[in-house]
Amino acid sequence: MSSMFNGNIKISLFGESHGPAIGAVLDGIPAGEKIDLDEVNFQMQRRAPGQNDVSSARREPDVPRVVSGLLSGCTTGAPICVLIENVDVNSSDYVVLRNVMRPGHADYTARVKFNGFNDARGGGHFSGRLTAALTFCGAVCRQILARRGVTIGAHIYSICDIHDVPFDAHIHDNLLNKLSQEEFSLIDDSVKEKMLEKIQCTKKVGDSVGGVIECAINNVPAGLGTPIFDGVENKISSLIFAIPSIKGVEFGAGFSSTMMPGSQNNDEFILIDDKIRTKTNHHGGVLGGVTSGMPVVFRCAVKPTPSIAIPQATVNISTRQHVDVVVAGRHDPCIVPRAIPVVEAVAAIAMMDFFKEAGLL
Repeated sequence: MSSMFNGNIKISLFGESHGPAIGAVLDGIPAGEKIDLDEVNFQMQRRAPGQNDVSSARREPDVPRVVSGLLSGCTTGAPICVLIENVDVNSSDYVVLRNVMRPGHADYTARVKFNGFNDARGGGHFSGRLTAALTFCGAVCRQILARRGVTIGAHIYSICDIHDVPFDAHIHDNLLNKLSQEEFSLIDDSVKEKMLEKIQCTKKVGDSVGGVIECAINNVPAGLGTPIFDGVENKISSLIFAIPSIKGVEFGAGFSSTMMPGSQNNDEFILIDDKIRTKTNHHGGVLGGVTSGMPVVFRCAVKPTPSIAIPQATVNISTRQHVDVVVAGRHDPCIVPRAIPVVEAVAAIAMMDFFKEAGLL
């Protein structure tokens, strides 16, 4: 099984949702970088379950235990290994599901891929639980990038058909810093109640809802990335799809650019404080796979949580019979709010990779 990101920065994820622990090995981080573990823990708690009544009732402290790579609060240059214990585990909910394939989950594909030896409890290694380790890695990278002036923040662009306002072409660091400290990150807080109401109403009927997250990376120097296979969009996208339930990524104007004439979609160049910038940012800060100096802006689509309490048709793979399944256990009616710090973490990992490639670390 390949659960490794093998770039200039290397990450290996391990563990299962209902196993003793999950974790990660983060390699390629330069020595001598001070890491504030309290800030890392803060980002971990933004992602952690059991924080409010629109998230899973599973309560995990998600306190990372660093077993190598840090000494006296600084990176040593050795691989950083982190362990995150699974505490609030209830595997009995999954006994009946061993042979019953849950719609929308990787139960069937995992069983086929690994000849039935996969850990199916809570999705096993396919679970969103592993994003806790990914968040740790990104929180470390974010601190190192911040000392180079890079700021990262994301917000809920939409929950179903309820939308927040999008980022402007020119984004202030204060806004990104604010968003990266919030539990329910929005630019326009007036839409929060409508979004929460949508999630609560969906939860009451045993269903779930999805949405879109918009992320921005500010103060990225021009010239990072390469064309064709190793472009900025390529690497960010490959990392974003490591987050379960992500079903699409777009940069800048994305798919809406198909509705514009070229004269509107093209971003005209201007000088701001003798720096070359663009009036608009339909290109999302990337041209030809290379950063332009504008904020890197992308959006990712998060599907509705597949674990729902509504009966669904499926197949018992052992008896080869059609059956109905109602998924028990503790699940988020909408994972979008908890996915925000994970998206920010992935953005930090990707940008850290490009900084190392360019010799900026």
